[in-house]
Amino acid sequence: MRENRSPIYITHEDMKKLKALLSSATIPERDRECIAELEEELDKAIIVDSKDIPRQVITMNSKFCLRSLEDNKLHVLTLVYPHEADISKGNLSILAPVGVAVIGYRVCDIIEWEVPKGAIRLRVESIIYQPEADLQKQKGSQKDVSDKESLIA
Repeated sequence: MRENRSPIYITHEDMKKLKALLSSATIPERDRECIAELEEELDKAIIVDSKDIPRQVITMNSKFCLRSLEDNKLHVLTLVYPHEADISKGNLSILAPVGVAVIGYRVCDIIEWEVPKGAIRLRVESIIYQPEADLQKQKGSQKDVSDKESLIA
């Protein structure tokens, strides 16, 4: 259940990988309960090219900060695929209830989601790292270098 006025965004690449994950027969039993919820979220998503994803959106492998609206605590997490998950290191599986809840969310969005302990309310405070934004930044730097090189030549 989302308390979000705007649509969620997913990159083509993330969608392709997530659909492959969902069709995999090797998903651990503990992660199977979130599959239907993730499928539902992906069905509602707006799919965009990596270069067009807004920088303030949580994508796969994004590092972000959530604030619990119940106790005001901050949580820094990275959204990862199940085989990379280790919550003690802040690596949150996309197949965990909160992982499903945050994909495609933007900074300042409020999330209401059912987890095993009951309903939670979270606010996305910031995106610390988003791979797509980092890639665009690197491409921009490479373009600057090649532009300078063409001036010298």
